[in-house]
Amino acid sequence: MASFTAQDVKRLREMTNVGMMDCKKALTEADGDFDMAIEWLREKGKAASVKKAGKVAAEGVSYAAVINGVGVVIEVNSQTDFVAKNEIFQGFVRDLAAVVAEQNPADVEALKAATYPGTDRTVADVTSDRVLAIGENLQIRRFVRYAEGVSVPYVHQNGKVGVLVNLAVEGIDPAAVVELGKDVAMQICSMSPTYVSSDDVPAEAVEAEKAVQLAKALEEGASNTKIPAEKAKMIAENKVKGRMNNFFAEVCLLNQAFVKENKVTVGEHIKSVAKSLGGTITVTAFTRFVTGEGIEKAEENYADEVASLAGLK
Repeated sequence: MASFTAQDVKRLREMTNVGMMDCKKALTEADGDFDMAIEWLREKGKAASVKKAGKVAAEGVSYAAVINGVGVVIEVNSQTDFVAKNEIFQGFVRDLAAVVAEQNPADVEALKAATYPGTDRTVADVTSDRVLAIGENLQIRRFVRYAEGVSVPYVHQNGKVGVLVNLAVEGIDPAAVVELGKDVAMQICSMSPTYVSSDDVPAEAVEAEKAVQLAKALEEGASNTKIPAEKAKMIAENKVKGRMNNFFAEVCLLNQAFVKENKVTVGEHIKSVAKSLGGTITVTAFTRFVTGEGIEKAEENYADEVASLAGLK
């Protein structure tokens, strides 16, 4: 008969975050040996991960932070919003951000192969454990890391949106630009720009937009047959210039009206702050993650699923 006590079961549960009955079974299978019991649970955890791999993970959190001067924004997905609020899950996400900051993995696969903080195990192994403990499929989706300059994070609605803005600062104490960085990050969250400035918009995208706006302008003037075709085209091209300014004001961060003072652009506001601080501030990059964006969500009834598993349906 296996030699272990109720306290041993409690201790194993605290170590693994696994249910009491599973811990008791693990200790029974391992004849009371803790290391073997943990390995047994890990193996069962990996099996559980496989079973849950088909479940769509479209909830979760987008988390942004600066860790030892390195900016990180990461999205980790779960199946339900309920689990996304779980402290175990949130701690797991914070640990992953620390791995990105400290170990600089090249991509998600490299992150999975990296060493998990405080252990000699891989992130992939610990992810399997978390799946076992939490009971849902978990997926590390994407991350971005900024090692240079001044990074400022912003997390909206408990992780529905995560933003990280990176600034190059000269002649100014980096601590003095954090408030500006937060304002810019909130702008990015709210207005969803695609590019930093108009210089960053690919030429083909600019030409495509010009073609669309020219066709619209020509169509609008087509009903006025008194204007010669050559002059009508000139009028249409002038309209396009104004409309392209509107296009850049929509998709480019520095061209957008600043949300806190819409009489100036974001670019103008940044220059004003930099001047008041006696130096220069340049937005070099930004990343905006919307949790679950682009993931097709499955229509599932979790109440029915639980009832089915419990044999109630």
